[in-house]
Amino acid sequence: MGKVARGLLDVVMQFIRADAFSQRSPEVYDPDRPPYEGAEDEDPQPRLEYRTMNRLALCLCVALATPVFANETTVVTSTQIDEVDIEDIRIFTAVFREVQRSYVEPVGADKLMKSAIRGLLFDLDPHSAYLAKTDLETLTDDTSGSYGGLGVEVQVRGGELVIISPIDDTPAAAAGIQPGDIIRRIDDTPIDIENANIAIDQMRGAVGSKVRLTIQRGASVPFEVELTRAVIDITAVRARMLAPGFAYVRIAAFQTNTGEETARRIAGLVKPSVPIDGLVLDLRSNPGGLLDAAVAVSDLFIDSGVIVSTRGRVSMSKSEFVATPGDVLKGAPIVVLVDRGSASASEIVAGALQDTRRALILGETTFGKGSVQSVLPLESGEAIKLTTALYYTPSGRSIQAAGIVPDVELQAAELTPIDRGVRSVSEADLPGHLQTGSAPATATGPALERDFMLREALNVLRALVRWQNKAG
Repeated sequence: MGKVARGLLDVVMQFIRADAFSQRSPEVYDPDRPPYEGAEDEDPQPRLEYRTMNRLALCLCVALATPVFANETTVVTSTQIDEVDIEDIRIFTAVFREVQRSYVEPVGADKLMKSAIRGLLFDLDPHSAYLAKTDLETLTDDTSGSYGGLGVEVQVRGGELVIISPIDDTPAAAAGIQPGDIIRRIDDTPIDIENANIAIDQMRGAVGSKVRLTIQRGASVPFEVELTRAVIDITAVRARMLAPGFAYVRIAAFQTNTGEETARRIAGLVKPSVPIDGLVLDLRSNPGGLLDAAVAVSDLFIDSGVIVSTRGRVSMSKSEFVATPGDVLKGAPIVVLVDRGSASASEIVAGALQDTRRALILGETTFGKGSVQSVLPLESGEAIKLTTALYYTPSGRSIQAAGIVPDVELQAAELTPIDRGVRSVSEADLPGHLQTGSAPATATGPALERDFMLREALNVLRALVRWQNKAG
């Protein structure tokens, strides 16, 4: 089938190169002109061209209806899609030919066709795209967890390059890049709707090389930051104890083995003498990643029911992921931290834990990226990344453009201790005070002192544990 399609498309290109769709006049072909206008008084060439166009349109319709994907798993019937309009084909080929003939510099047919494909996908949504072989390699690097660059997740919105989130322990994070920042320039190149997608590649480069970003943050004056490109080797999961009995797990991205790594990190925190009473799961500024990884992480804490479902137009895009028995925390309370940089797979986990009442969500409303992209390889070795479905939480909510609204809304803030000058006196300072045992353990350390949201999450978690113990 692929050979037939390529053969038909070759015929189409031969017609385009032969100028079969245009008048002999050097003027741009007018698609609004009736094909038989003045046919009695003029040369019959327009009539011949229109008949030729009809034959070519038929060939092109057949070619477009013929799959050229490496894995042909979906059959779409003519009743499911609109037919290609002959007039649209005529306009496309007229524009194609005129660009080849009149553009200020010569442009090859292959480049024009690739540009047309990119434009077709670009206008669908911000996530569908044509992937050249180098783009496929970049996508593989991102999901495997090692690549060279700045360590920032971005998205093109309305011609602007918007930061979704910086990745932990990367040049972008060290420079203080924040979710919602807009990149106005990369070095001396301004970013606009024409080059925003191409500009993403400019942030990658040789390790050790420098790049200047001009950043717009809210209504403030744009400022420059200079970053040094580095090998971005993402540590997807970190874990530690915040205080005796209270664990902290940070997931920076959802990669191939994130589910297994999360389970291993939690198991490493469990001690016979100090069980885990509660967990803070930190998904802030996590741009997402693999659906399977999100399901695996959710399944660690949910022992039954639906985790997430996907719904699309074709059968292969409809699926439902169900939890397996078992809960690594044995029902211990969970507080999930999210912010506006939590996207995609992060929202799947937060939504699943919220809908099943397994966790309390604290922070800001999340990004709202609730669509599924399928990478469909082409026989040429390239691929298209196409939005094929939407995610739905266990209760049937769509995440798309709505995000996950936290149970407790909390904005990021900085804590500044108040200097009272003289420390207040307590009972423990009085001579001869009675001793009743050891003082209760408190959580300290620079992380909690600096991180207001994390500190509040721990406070909420303590309250949940106390109420759960009282109810039990």
